[in-house]
Formats: sequence, C-alpha cells, structure tokens
Amino acid sequence: MIYLDNAATSRPKPPEVIGAMTSFMTDVCANSGRSAHRLAVQASRIIYEAREAIAELFNVPDPLQIVFTLNATESINLALKGFLKSGDHVITSSMEHNSVMRPLRFLEQQGIELTMVKCSSNGIIDPGDVKKSIRKKTKLIVLNHASNVIGSIQPAEEIGLLSREYGLLFMLDAAQTAGAYPVDAQRMNVDILAFSGHKSLLGPPGTGGLYIRQDVDIIPLKQGGTGSRSEEEYQPDFLPDKYESGTPNLPGIAGLGAGVRFVIQEGIESIRKKEIELTQEIIDGLASIPVVEVYGEFESEKRVGVISFNIESMSPSEAGFRLDDEYEIMCRVGLHCAPVAHKTIGTFPDGTVRLSVGIFNTKDEVDMVIGAVKDISLT
Repeated sequence: MIYLDNAATSRPKPPEVIGAMTSFMTDVCANSGRSAHRLAVQASRIIYEAREAIAELFNVPDPLQIVFTLNATESINLALKGFLKSGDHVITSSMEHNSVMRPLRFLEQQGIELTMVKCSSNGIIDPGDVKKSIRKKTKLIVLNHASNVIGSIQPAEEIGLLSREYGLLFMLDAAQTAGAYPVDAQRMNVDILAFSGHKSLLGPPGTGGLYIRQDVDIIPLKQGGTGSRSEEEYQPDFLPDKYESGTPNLPGIAGLGAGVRFVIQEGIESIRKKEIELTQEIIDGLASIPVVEVYGEFESEKRVGVISFNIESMSPSEAGFRLDDEYEIMCRVGLHCAPVAHKTIGTFPDGTVRLSVGIFNTKDEVDMVIGAVKDISLT
C-alpha cells in the first residue's frame, strides 16, 4: 500500500507518538490541573511540555499562549466567532478551506461584512489586492498559509506586515504548513495561528490548537471547569484556561507533544527539503503524461507537498477508485472541502485527484505512483 493522503491525516505516526499515548494511558491516565496527587501533576507536566514544544516550533514567546482544541476547525471557529462582531469587516482569500469559509458565511448572516479577494489561477493572493480591500471597519485578515488543494504558499509575511501597517489583526490557518514548512509567528506578525495536530505535526486525530497573541481579546466558545479558581462562578480570564473548559484530550495531547518533538528533532528544513524533492518528482512525472493536467505552481519550492491533477476524459472519482483498487494507492478526490479554491483554479464542480506527500514517503513510492497514473491514463 502507498499512502499519499497526508494532507488529510498523516500516516504512519512515529513510534514515539504511539509510545507517548500508550504510556499516558497505562502509566498516568489522570486529569491535569484538577488534583494535587502525583499522577495529576504528571499529567499537567506532559500537557505543559507539549505546549513548550509547540511554542518552540512556532517561535511563540510564552507556552501558555498555546490553547489546545480538537482540530484546526474548532480553533478557527473559536477565533472568528470570538473576535468578530456585527459591523466588523474581514478580508479572506478565494483559496480557503470550508473551515474558514463556513464560519465566515455564518458570521456574514449575523452582520459581519466579508471581502473574499480573488487569487490567481495558481492559488496565490496579491498583497496589493488585499490592501485595496481594507476599509475603515476592517478588523481582521484571515488567510490559509498553504492551500489544501494545490499546495500554493501564500505571502504570509507580506500580509502580516500589511496588517501591522493598518492596525489590523492577522490570523493564519497553518493546517497544511505546521510541521512541513517554517512557521514563525513573530517574524510573520501573526496575531492568531490555528493549527491541526494530526497532519504534518504527526499527532493523532482529535488534536489541534490556537496561538493567541497577548492582548488579543477573544470571547470563549464555552465555559466550564478548568481546575483553576474553582471558588469562582465566572470563567478565568487568563490563558490558556480561558479557552480550555472541560477535560482535554490528554492522551492525544501527549501524542501530539511527541509528534512535535519528532519534527523539531528531524528539523523543519530537512523535512521541507525531502518534501520539495518528492513533490517535484510527482509534478514532473505527471506533467510528462500528455492526458494529465497538473494544477498550481510547477516549482515545488512555491508549494507544500500537495499536488492536484486530472486525467482527460476520466472523472476524479474514477481515477481515485482505480488507483486504490488496482494499485493500492491512497489519495483523495473531489472538492477537498474547499469549493471556492476549486472555483479559483477552474476545477469546480468535479474537483481533482489529490496526492499529498509526507515525511515517510519515498522516491520508490513516487515512481510507482507515476507509473500507475500513466497506466490508467492509457486504458
């Protein structure tokens, strides 16, 4: 079997991740922050060490600015619904995942004004177009760092500078870059950073989080027990407790912490170099097949390891089924929960076949995939 659906969930997970989760369940399995006994203290230490690792990876000054959620979708909903108010104006791009678009469309119905800036057919936003969209009521720019459809990397640092210039907040959806591409919250002037734990951070499903810059006020989505200030009936107003009511996914966070430490040990630059090489081989191999159309930038340095393509006179669903059924190649087909992105690149409503590489894929696997696509394209 060849697994090339890492943009959805990375596979396999490092042994360290499985080990950390198993160890938590067998040796600890206690709640963090709720008791003073040794197992509860150990659980709290494991959670804090995961915050520390993520803060190190994203260059966040204080680990307590990392808030754990179930996934990037929950993080994005928390940030957008907790920050924007009726009458506010927000700017986004035409390459966004529904995790951004659906909350924004919901908020639009509640009185938020929305501008969706059209990207190029290669999925890149022009900072100049963003600048032209800024109004007096603009409060936030929200942007994915890299497309989950064609892997296009947005000029996030330029958008961050633009946000600072106009006194706006900048929110970055790093679901496709965290763990696979350098993400520096300070250098990029990111105020709010949403990330997924189960993709390139190599953690288990059900993990994700949000970095919130100090002095950024976001209303929590929920209130409840935090283990802190239990004498009060009102939600704590300090991070991360303000946003972490209820028992968290403790074994998942233990696994996520191990995944992030694995990424740090391997080195982002090393991971990035390998994925650039594999991505370029896939692009070049697919582009050499006359009946195959590859979407997005052809230089792998300008994208993460996500490649979308179509085969002439064959639906994406048929191509994906044949790759799975005949060659045991796992990929994803369709619209990838990003209809506006597919409209931008001209593949709506059928979508594309998407291959997404990860740290554990190999050149031999890439060669076999290219051969398989060539075979099904000719039959």
